[in-house]
Amino acid sequence: MFHLFFATPCLLVLARWLWPLAIPLWGKAGIALLFLAASQYHLWSKLSSGSVFAPEFPRPIVILFNWAFGAILLLAALQILVDIGGLVVALVRRAPPGVSDNVRYVIAVVAALLSGIAVANALRVPPVKDLEIGVRGLSPQFDGYRVLQLTDLHISRLFPASWARQVVDRANGLGADLIVVTGDFIDGSVAMRRADVEPLRDLRAPDGVYGVPGNHEYFFGYQEWMRHLAGLGIRMLPNAHAPLARGEARLVLAGVTDLSAPRHGEAGPDLDAALAGAPAGAPVLLLDHQPKNANLAARRGVSLQLSGHTHGGMIAGLDRALGPPNNGFVTGRYEVGDMTLYVSNGTALWPGFALRLGRPPELARITLRVAP
Repeated sequence: MFHLFFATPCLLVLARWLWPLAIPLWGKAGIALLFLAASQYHLWSKLSSGSVFAPEFPRPIVILFNWAFGAILLLAALQILVDIGGLVVALVRRAPPGVSDNVRYVIAVVAALLSGIAVANALRVPPVKDLEIGVRGLSPQFDGYRVLQLTDLHISRLFPASWARQVVDRANGLGADLIVVTGDFIDGSVAMRRADVEPLRDLRAPDGVYGVPGNHEYFFGYQEWMRHLAGLGIRMLPNAHAPLARGEARLVLAGVTDLSAPRHGEAGPDLDAALAGAPAGAPVLLLDHQPKNANLAARRGVSLQLSGHTHGGMIAGLDRALGPPNNGFVTGRYEVGDMTLYVSNGTALWPGFALRLGRPPELARITLRVAP
């Protein structure tokens, strides 16, 4: 069903864009086979590695697949718009609907160009996004404290060691007091990604580097990845916390496991367990890969939650489709009761859908302020 779902836009393109073109049947057959092959990118990914989430092809092939897959999706969307426009014109003119071949060729070129731009946007080393967030109960000693959030690194054949090294170098140069990674470090097993994740060992911040698992860690050997990431110097917080100190002042950094954990036989998110024994009265900064449960965290008294998972919707407008399954939390800052939720667009994204239009990647540098 997964592969049939992703074939649907291709079938629409074949029926509404390709078939009406005035070209020989053999030409249509050849184009149709290429389109169908590109639409089954995730099937080829599964055959290459055993998982749709880890395409084990050379990086240029992964890039080419993403471009072709994206072009088909965008062409399907543009064809729908053209069909709607043609129908409106036909109704106004009271004539049979019709779209010229020239229009079809133009939207194909537009789709190809947009897909190329989208892939290029996805692959770049993220720029810095600065924001200030007021935290209720924050001690003046923590005023101006800087947290750098990385999330959804998805280190893989598409985002390999060379890319990870550039991200680490940029992150280390941003002067953060604390670096946090809110899940989805990888796509692939430890054996596949050992060399690619090695640059993460060099992440540095005065108060350390902390992380929580995302749903993708559970696809590729959760326990082994938790040990390996800890060995890289990243302190993982699966339903745990760590107090941060400035003199006598305290800030609690807490983390929970991912919502998908129980499906893989692991402990699900447990905020009560994460906060057990935490200093009373200290504000809580929560790391939770998925933003879906932000309302529960707010009711529990969390001051600030940092999440990822949604990749910001990837394409402007697509966030509306991703809103309902994430309780409306897709990109940016939200006020949830007395708590602030920040959902990062992500440092990278899943190599099975590496497209960004209007939702750029980011390194979120968050400066904490005493709330009025």
